[in-house]
Amino acid sequence: MPQIPGHEGGPLIEGNAYLDHPLFWPVHLGSCLRGEDAQRAAFGADWDAAMELYRALSADREWPVFSVPLRSGHTIYVVYRNLGGDQGVDYLISHPTWPVAETLAVDDGHFMGPGAAWPELLSAARQPAQEGVGDTDARLLLLFPTLGDARLPDDAAVPLTAALAALTLIEEPAEVAGMLLENQGQWEPAHWRLADGVWINDGGHSYRNPRNAFALSAGRLREISNALNGEEGQPHRASR
Repeated sequence: MPQIPGHEGGPLIEGNAYLDHPLFWPVHLGSCLRGEDAQRAAFGADWDAAMELYRALSADREWPVFSVPLRSGHTIYVVYRNLGGDQGVDYLISHPTWPVAETLAVDDGHFMGPGAAWPELLSAARQPAQEGVGDTDARLLLLFPTLGDARLPDDAAVPLTAALAALTLIEEPAEVAGMLLENQGQWEPAHWRLADGVWINDGGHSYRNPRNAFALSAGRLREISNALNGEEGQPHRASR
């Protein structure tokens, strides 16, 4: 059973077996696939099978967890929180030295985020890992719902399209990638900036906006910024 510091409230199970199911990915990205056109493009004729898979993922007897280790020693946990009346997906980050995991983003009816800028999402996806989820495409799609970036680069659809083509049965992955980038998470796309060596944003629902009363502490903001960007103390370029 996976162990997440400070997150012992449910029957956590390792979720990696779901990663080989092509329909897992459109189900996981469902909150970013808003509207009939997006859902038709992502699910096609497989809607009933996708809903059956969703019911399995959201069963309260098991809470699937996916681990995304980072080079810094931190781990991002994607947790299907199947609590009756309060279901959602929590994106947590932890380090062996922390007493409890911190929340990056929450994908549910009371959403919180964004948790990552586009360059950070790519950086986290491309960091090598010996444990947990190691495949770059899988890491990118797992973490995509944390995204909220108002300044996407022109080529953002390229790696996302490649990931969808590799892992799903979607007939037009480029079309779906464009829809995902247009919608991103449930929040408004945020503007990110470097402040004293730390990447922060202006999102009204983000734990990484230090102006919010519920924001992460300054120390955690710095550590998380460094971890997502892949280098201690050297966050990479801002998204354009």
